[in-house]
Amino acid sequence: MSSPAEEALKAAVRDLARQARPVPDLAAGAIRRGRRLRARRRAAAAAGAALVAVAAVALPFVLLRPDSPVRPAVPEPTATVTPTPELLPTPGPSWSASPLALPGGWVVTGAGRGGSNQGGSGWVLDRSQGRYLPVQGYTGVWPAPEGTLTALADEDRPGEIGLADSARRRTTWFRTGVWLMQPQWSPDGRRLLLTLRAEGDPMRIGVLDPAGGLDGKGALDSFPVDTDRYFCTDYCFFTWTRDGREVVLQQTGSGGPQSESARHPRRGVQLFSADDGRPTRFVAVPGDPAGPWAWSPDGRLVVVQGQHEPLLVETAGGRVVRSLPAADAAFVTDDRLLYRRPYGDRDFVLADPTGRELVRQPLPPELVDRAVTVAPG
Repeated sequence: MSSPAEEALKAAVRDLARQARPVPDLAAGAIRRGRRLRARRRAAAAAGAALVAVAAVALPFVLLRPDSPVRPAVPEPTATVTPTPELLPTPGPSWSASPLALPGGWVVTGAGRGGSNQGGSGWVLDRSQGRYLPVQGYTGVWPAPEGTLTALADEDRPGEIGLADSARRRTTWFRTGVWLMQPQWSPDGRRLLLTLRAEGDPMRIGVLDPAGGLDGKGALDSFPVDTDRYFCTDYCFFTWTRDGREVVLQQTGSGGPQSESARHPRRGVQLFSADDGRPTRFVAVPGDPAGPWAWSPDGRLVVVQGQHEPLLVETAGGRVVRSLPAADAAFVTDDRLLYRRPYGDRDFVLADPTGRELVRQPLPPELVDRAVTVAPG
């Protein structure tokens, strides 16, 4: 049995229930809302998967890309500096009172006018007095590199060579016959080399040894050379080797063009004994050595006048090392060359085999336009 309070509560609930209105399509709305929520979740999931896929592609690219190459530091370009050679002072007016020193410890032994012959007026070093003596009137003057002898040529004495001895104050003339080009002293200044060639006779090596023969008798030895076998054309004359034991004759290249307007090509030089004229060896260098100083002391290099220009050449196989400014160059040591510049004031230059000038020595004004001979001091 219900109490009056419980009955009043039930009546109130029934009144509220009769006042409530049903909501149309509640289930359909719920379904649609659920679909929208599921669609949003799927879109979000797809977007997340796409981001993951992009990251999966992009991340390996970033990790595996090679590092940018490190560019080496490049120094700022600088101008190439050619070392300036040491310039020695020009000798003063009293230069002839003492031996004229040159770079490398060499000295001027003579100076005169005219091509290879120093004809006319000039000076010769008198080693006995340590000063220069004036020379005049001879067609050729060739001072020895050592000692006190000077070779002389006089147009009034054809077929003869004079030897002036400054220590003995006398000149002796030797009958030699016809000789070609210029005589050449051995490096020790004791023997004079001549290229003898009389008409109808073979070319001969002439060696004048004045020791004990200053009376003009018995001082000249001569040796014939078979020029058919040892073929030479164009500037054919004998020169000394560095040690003075052999003499050198140029050898014309076979089969090459021989022009009157250009030097003939060379296949090398033939060497002969200075004592008996016997052929000794062949050296395949493409040019003409000027004399004994053209050979390096160790025999490894030689300076030659090539067909077109002066050359520094290896004696072992004839390989050309480089061109040079002058063919009449002297090896002071195995790695130092002394030569006269062929232009300007024609200073003497000490250079290394690469051609780099180390020291430059001007000449007195009186010698600038003259042929100059040099020798070790």
